[in-house]
Amino acid sequence: MIDFENGSVFKLKQSDDPGFRDEVQPLLVDGEAVVLTYEGVRDFIVFTNKRVIAVNVQGITGRKKDYASLPFNKIQAFSIETDGLADNDGELDLWFSGLGKVRFEFKENVDLPAIAKHIASVAL
Repeated sequence: MIDFENGSVFKLKQSDDPGFRDEVQPLLVDGEAVVLTYEGVRDFIVFTNKRVIAVNVQGITGRKKDYASLPFNKIQAFSIETDGLADNDGELDLWFSGLGKVRFEFKENVDLPAIAKHIASVAL
């Protein structure tokens, strides 16, 4: 499993790449749909209507992947930190029961309030 205790996990930007949707499609349950996708250099996360799926691409070829499923119904709290003048990065912190804090870092110009609104709509 991805080591979420090592600080920030990814440096992400919004993505419309349909390949990410295709990549997680076999993992989705009935009634689950991809809502938002964000990509890093090789890694990516997908927000569905039920969970966050974080994908850590490993190895030289990138064929080995670690998929972490973070269900919204286990979120105890979350917070966002939007980018500012001197700090162009934003952050999303999620606290899960049994796992602790998970942090995702986002590059500038990511609509973090929209992510927070999505999480609130499915987790509250």
